[in-house]
Amino acid sequence: MSTVIYPSPIFGPIHSRRLGVSLGINLLPSDGKVCSFDCIYCECGYNAAHRAHLPLPTVQEVKDALEARLQDMQQNGPHPDVLTFAGNGEPTVHPQFAEIVKEVACLRDKYFPQAKLSILSNATRITKAEVREALALFDNPIMKLDTVSAEYIAKVDRPCGHYDVEEQIEWLCKMHDRIIIQTMFMEGEHEGEDVNNCTEEFVVPWLQAIRRIQPQKVMIYTVDRETPSPLLRKASRETLDAIRDRVEALGIPCSASY
Repeated sequence: MSTVIYPSPIFGPIHSRRLGVSLGINLLPSDGKVCSFDCIYCECGYNAAHRAHLPLPTVQEVKDALEARLQDMQQNGPHPDVLTFAGNGEPTVHPQFAEIVKEVACLRDKYFPQAKLSILSNATRITKAEVREALALFDNPIMKLDTVSAEYIAKVDRPCGHYDVEEQIEWLCKMHDRIIIQTMFMEGEHEGEDVNNCTEEFVVPWLQAIRRIQPQKVMIYTVDRETPSPLLRKASRETLDAIRDRVEALGIPCSASY
């Protein structure tokens, strides 16, 4: 089982299926994971297998490393399409998340004002006002909602603390047209249990939640890299396209990444 642990605080740029040339901003340590989920499909592996021992990067460390990298990219390329908060876990768990976002936005405006600010988040901390205020600065605030089934979430996303999916949907509804919903669709099994969320049992209530939330956009995708749970499988292109079409029938833009 191979996993990807990213450098910190800056990594890449990498080519993202959904975002283009993406310069990564990793607010977690470079030696392991810090996440409020423990997803069985996470490319960084399981939390317990990759405990971080180094401290979180400071505001100044993020600012200095990002400015140096942006200066280099300005001179030598490539020019980024996006600056993406991602990496070894959940970016919003950093206690200075809001302050760092403001610093990053200023540096983006200075060096590459055309680049978008993006974040890949599991949305577990949108209950906090300072996190919601910081998310308002993003062009692409991408929030996870894999399903509305509490049983599936416990089995697949595996929250590390309190997580009430109905409460989560209510908060997403409050942010609605300012956010993008991202959903992992996959097939296969984990520890002898089926984890296929592409069936009508899962898709229909998920679509109902999407209709309630009314996000600016939906991004659906499937497993692309090796996963810590070995029996997971990609959803087919036909399956993703069919789900995408049903989202668009609700009047909400949707992209599918294979």
